[in-house]
Amino acid sequence: MFYDLNVPYTANHAELQRTLAFLAELGYNTVALSVNFSGKLPADLTCPIPSPLPFPIPSSLHILTRCTLTLNDPSQNHRLNSLATAYDLLAIRPTSEKTLQQTCLSLPPIDLISLDCTIRYPFYFRQKTLLAAVERGIRFEICYAQGVLGTGEARRNLISNATQLVRATRGRGIVISSEAQRALACRGPWDVVNLGVGWGLIKERAVEALQREARAVVVGAETRRRSYRGVIDVIYGGEKPVVEENAAGNGKNKDTKGLGNPANGGKRKADDSMVAEEAQKAAEKPLSKNEVKRRAAKARKAAADENSDRPKKVIQGSTKSKQNSDVAVVE
Repeated sequence: MFYDLNVPYTANHAELQRTLAFLAELGYNTVALSVNFSGKLPADLTCPIPSPLPFPIPSSLHILTRCTLTLNDPSQNHRLNSLATAYDLLAIRPTSEKTLQQTCLSLPPIDLISLDCTIRYPFYFRQKTLLAAVERGIRFEICYAQGVLGTGEARRNLISNATQLVRATRGRGIVISSEAQRALACRGPWDVVNLGVGWGLIKERAVEALQREARAVVVGAETRRRSYRGVIDVIYGGEKPVVEENAAGNGKNKDTKGLGNPANGGKRKADDSMVAEEAQKAAEKPLSKNEVKRRAAKARKAAADENSDRPKKVIQGSTKSKQNSDVAVVE
């Protein structure tokens, strides 16, 4: 499966539909629609992306929602937890060395650090800082669309920043996305792999940037949303489906299976068919070895009791006849 975790959401649904259809045709399976915030966060953090989308999408495409927050001030992170619960993915785009260091070392768990590689940064990417973020499970994102279709300066900055990022992270924790605002900026997965190789990644790591690393971002974000500290996750609580039956077609006599009728004190009357079925199952059930031995011992005991009663009757009869004969002799 190939992932593209950064496709900007626009109000132009016709262009967005063409972009998603083209990505599915190129071979992508999961696409994240991104909403960008910069500066002070709004009071309403509800996701503006409708679910489902108001236009048809290919059946092979799985859509996620993403929020990209441009971090200009280190004190701007007090509502990140509320923002993370409203979207499937949360990405931070630092603009200075101080905000980058804070994002890598001390921010609450986020999913991606998305650097704008089309601009020239006045600082170098420090290996120790970036590897600390990788150890925390945070991935770094490189977006290629603005550099591919942009000016020569943007393309030059993209190559320089991507090469420096690959060197600082040693090729670990890299995710490559498009950030394509139209279908013309999209590239196929293997074309993106060639771009990654040109930036200094080995071919295996370039493939992982579109598959394994991107999937780890999606799974990690889902685990944080649905579990407690990534340890406890309730998938199925064992709830029984509620089945309602209408009597006489009027829907008045409804009885939930397993709960009984409230008019009978919550007791459920046994159905004749269920009783017959249980009796048939009990009759067809084979006897265990202990049961066979118990029944055989009972039969032997009954036979022994019957045989022991017969001699007693004969002896009593013979004794009675002897007493009668003795009485006759005396007379």
